[in-house]
Amino acid sequence: MPKKLLISIVFILTLLTGWGGSTHFTTANAATDNSLTKIQKKGTLVMGTSPDYPPYEFQATVHGKTKIVGMDVAVGQKIAKDLGVKLKVKSMSFDSLLVALQMGKVDMVISGMNPTPARKKNVDFTHLYYQGGYSIVINKSDKGIYQDKDSFTGKTLGAQTGSTMYTESKKQTSNTKVKGMTSVSDLILALQSHKIAGVAMEKPSAQAYVANNKQLAMIPSHFNLSADDTVAAVAFKKGSTALVNKVNHSVDQIKNQDLVNKTYLPAAGKYLKTNTVNTSMWHYWKAFLTGVEYTLIITVCATFFGFILGVILSLARMLQGNPLKTAIRWLATAYVEFIRGTPMMVQVMFIYFGLGLIVNLPALTSGIIAIALNSGAYVAEYIRGGINSVDAGQTEAARSLGMSSGATMRYVILPQAIKNIWPSLGNEFITLIKDSSIVSIIGVSELIFQSNIVRSDTYRGVAPIAVIMVLYFIMTFTASRILNHFERKMQHD
Repeated sequence: MPKKLLISIVFILTLLTGWGGSTHFTTANAATDNSLTKIQKKGTLVMGTSPDYPPYEFQATVHGKTKIVGMDVAVGQKIAKDLGVKLKVKSMSFDSLLVALQMGKVDMVISGMNPTPARKKNVDFTHLYYQGGYSIVINKSDKGIYQDKDSFTGKTLGAQTGSTMYTESKKQTSNTKVKGMTSVSDLILALQSHKIAGVAMEKPSAQAYVANNKQLAMIPSHFNLSADDTVAAVAFKKGSTALVNKVNHSVDQIKNQDLVNKTYLPAAGKYLKTNTVNTSMWHYWKAFLTGVEYTLIITVCATFFGFILGVILSLARMLQGNPLKTAIRWLATAYVEFIRGTPMMVQVMFIYFGLGLIVNLPALTSGIIAIALNSGAYVAEYIRGGINSVDAGQTEAARSLGMSSGATMRYVILPQAIKNIWPSLGNEFITLIKDSSIVSIIGVSELIFQSNIVRSDTYRGVAPIAVIMVLYFIMTFTASRILNHFERKMQHD
């Protein structure tokens, strides 16, 4: 097994067991640190962030275009300007950010991240650019019931997965169930629908949600936290000493001049007010259209390549004869069983993060590949079943006419097999439309990803979900009608 692929597999296993371990991947005997010169030579600085955490980072309409803005983005722009490079912002879920940093998908992470001891074992942090605190958001109707973290005995407290608040909520509460979600907007929706009793988050974000939603209120958290747990810093890949030292000059200026409180937070507040002027779903039609576009691109491409892979695998699984054919059959069988026996989410993360050590694939490409590889395993079984359903007499008749085994399979068996399994293939296509939502975890702007952004921008929890439900139904209903049309046509042929 190639060394890089082995490292990829080990790293994914580390990801699945958490960031608390001391394992990290650095070049032990690196002769020189070229982290700074590499960025300057490239001319761009890629910032990873999770744009669902206003006022730190969120999406807003600026001059008719949707872009990621907020306090952290302003920090990133300051750093990029001082380095003499262009800033590029890449969005993904919060709990994927440090993985993306280590895999080289991003150059730095700015997402209200606390430089905790556990994280310091895996990445390098700059000096602190912001000193904050934590609060708990509750429903306004419950304001007299809850006073702080100790009031949630027997209740459920929510926090963003991978955040300091999630870890500390589990440690510092007793007889309280802590529920983690990747998106803060999901947590607020769960709060408003009374699935959870409160949401622990950083104070500026809590203030933003309460200021823009009259049904919410904020209470102090009273968590016992160290200084590292209430501050924010910029994260870089382990061993990027030269780059971190250079960026520290920018961070020190931000802290000494109090740019966050004097400039960055007020500017973010203006964007927040703009977002809440018009919170109708029609106002965000471009975002939903983008989601539909990416969903269809992923589905069509994954279906096409998955079908080709499925044909190859199904034929490979039916090989008989010499040892080479037997080996191919066993390999195809092992692939099908392995893919069907592992979650698609893990497969998506492995393709995007794990294989990033070998080839740097864009998020959209990684998503298509992962879903196509997954679909191919299921399609292979559909086709194999379809081939077995064709009467053996068809093969005998074709061979008696002088057709080769390959020609018999191509012109006689496969067309009948496809006709027999068409409903199953159609169901697979419709399933892929919905399964494409899983690539939102790596930052692909499909429907689920876009709905999360709209919810965090508008502070409306249910409306964006209702919109994407309708959009998914339109796509699946239209696809099923088209597939049924071709099914009826094949039956009459």
